[in-house]
Amino acid sequence: MSQSTRKSLLITGGGSGLGRAAAEHFSARGARVTICGRRAEKIAEVADYIGPNCRAVQADITIADDRQRLLHSALEHGSGLDGLINNAGNMYRQTIEKLDEQQLLEVFHSNVIAAMLLTGLAVPALAKAHGCILFVGSSHTRRAFPNASAYAATKASVQGLTQVLAAELGDRNIRVNCVIPGGVLSEINQRAGLLDDHTASRRLDDLVAQQALAQRGKPSDIAEAMDYLINADWTTGAILDVDGGLGLGVTPDARACALSPK
Repeated sequence: MSQSTRKSLLITGGGSGLGRAAAEHFSARGARVTICGRRAEKIAEVADYIGPNCRAVQADITIADDRQRLLHSALEHGSGLDGLINNAGNMYRQTIEKLDEQQLLEVFHSNVIAAMLLTGLAVPALAKAHGCILFVGSSHTRRAFPNASAYAATKASVQGLTQVLAAELGDRNIRVNCVIPGGVLSEINQRAGLLDDHTASRRLDDLVAQQALAQRGKPSDIAEAMDYLINADWTTGAILDVDGGLGLGVTPDARACALSPK
């Protein structure tokens, strides 16, 4: 029997990409999952597809009243809360000299501040359940991608939060972990300014050449890693890379050098 059976999980940003994959993964294993997103039709479609184990709540986690309403709905749907997956986020790409202050504040609000505030609200319920908080990082903290300073800074913050909160909440029997996905196709690529699916897909193929494993990752690969971190009772403060080896720094030139005669 899956360890996820009968767990109650709240997944932010569940309308597409990694959030949707996580919702499908955990719901299929018997968990009661609550997802949220700003687009009512999008998250309703996901919940309808998954079935009764999944509840959709239209909510913007940057709004205080929405965070309260979302948590209340998750507690009701799952009769408590065993896990919070802070997956919602946005990407902002711009050169350092052209950064817009308001857009910079917005990406930190959605990717860091809102997740911190929602986590704080969830602590009493998670302490009661001996539960887990899971943050979603990014390979942007492992490899330097030009024009992505804002996004990389938010994800570096998430990694720091993981370890500080693991230390802070351990005596309340709450574990805190972080998964770092590599290049996996999701809508965040398009929101970053990649104008269509074809362009986003082509750019991800370019990343494959820089991985130790020359194959694309899938959202389901990340969901499986999330499952481990949510259920690993003696794992906290962990930052788990699931990126096909992208963070190792392999390049086509490095491969050619390694294979050349001595």
